[in-house]
Amino acid sequence: MAADRAITDFLALLDRRWSMRVVWELRRDAVSFSELRERTGISPSVLSTRLGELGTAGVVERDGTRRYRLTGSGRELARILYELNRWAERAGVSSQRELA
Repeated sequence: MAADRAITDFLALLDRRWSMRVVWELRRDAVSFSELRERTGISPSVLSTRLGELGTAGVVERDGTRRYRLTGSGRELARILYELNRWAERAGVSSQRELA
């Protein structure tokens, strides 16, 4: 099914290391490449690759000042990540505790 393929492809993108972190960092405002590097510690080559992949997927774009920002679809995704964050906080999920 086409719908199954879409979610599978998108989950594969989000499963790539740093993809969700980049979306999370862009949730509030446009950020330069160097600012993203400082906030995340991602190597330049990996960050460039992730931004390219997220751009191809229609999640991230560059504005006129060469800063990266979320597209409309990216903002929708950020809202979903925000809800996941709220769930994790309520559930007490941390890297120190495994889910049952």
